[in-house]
Amino acid sequence: MDFKIDNRKIGKNHKPYIIAEMSANHGNDIEVAKKIIIEAKKAGADAIKIQTYSADSITLNCKESAFEAKGAWEGIYLYDLYKNASMPWEWTTELQKIAKEVGITLFSSPFDFSAVEFLEKLDISAYKIASPEIVDLPLVRRIAQTKKPIILSTGNATIAQINDAVAILLEENSEFAILKCTSEYPANPKDINLKSIPFLKKLFKCPVGLSDHTLGTAIPIASIALGADIIEKHFILDREYKTADSFFSATPDELKAIVEGTQMVKFALGEVTFPIVAKRSQRSLIAIKDIAQNEPLLENINFKSIRPGGGIESKDISIVQDRKATKAIKRGTLLSWKMIGGF
Repeated sequence: MDFKIDNRKIGKNHKPYIIAEMSANHGNDIEVAKKIIIEAKKAGADAIKIQTYSADSITLNCKESAFEAKGAWEGIYLYDLYKNASMPWEWTTELQKIAKEVGITLFSSPFDFSAVEFLEKLDISAYKIASPEIVDLPLVRRIAQTKKPIILSTGNATIAQINDAVAILLEENSEFAILKCTSEYPANPKDINLKSIPFLKKLFKCPVGLSDHTLGTAIPIASIALGADIIEKHFILDREYKTADSFFSATPDELKAIVEGTQMVKFALGEVTFPIVAKRSQRSLIAIKDIAQNEPLLENINFKSIRPGGGIESKDISIVQDRKATKAIKRGTLLSWKMIGGF
């Protein structure tokens, strides 16, 4: 089930793999894009992901109602949205260089064959198949044929559609992971359904993670408890810097909290384990007044169950009750069986 991106192992027995999604948050400024890479590394992310498309490669410049954006971008035509949000392809080489210098993996989501060919020339480390593209099976196959690690996002795909894409990845002997994704911006926590993560893991027997569009840090951190191996989160330097994605993107402080929180939860999961030998109890039977030799032991009169532990366990009160002390016992003594005689 494990696989590697740039020698970083990903899977059940490894730290969560954290991807900072740049998306449109570069704001068409390469210096901002460079700083996003640097700040993602500082926050502890393992990878920075870009998107390789143009408005013409992803949609049609058409003003019919079918081409109007929905949800948070309602009132904007898709062509205009993507034209503003896309990143110039010629930046990629320079961004790769910056990523290598700071020690973070840079990879991309290609949205058509030309983008794959472009990225292959740059020997990109891995590929992400974005949620809407999961149904473009020829594109899925072309990406799989690169033999690079693939992260497949599910979005609104049915199990049958996910299965069709996975079947192609398996045919091409691809190493891959699946991301549970809710394609809403921002996504409502009630629509996330984190229980889908262990289901997908069992069904497809591969690493599974979460592509998260909720606000804040709670949901991605919680997903680790359900078995998430990867977290992808849109990342911006400052939400005051308005972009197409700024309103649901994580800031550096939030990304750092996700990195630290997911690692803490992963560490805390541990294994199903219980001690073979019981640890010392926190309560035990203790003398609460001086007890003379041969004096009967009477609960709440001369002994009781209190802290600290280490004496006769509290569960044995009924056995000790009314038995006689074999020796004088000082107040505060933790009772032991050698002090307890018959009736």
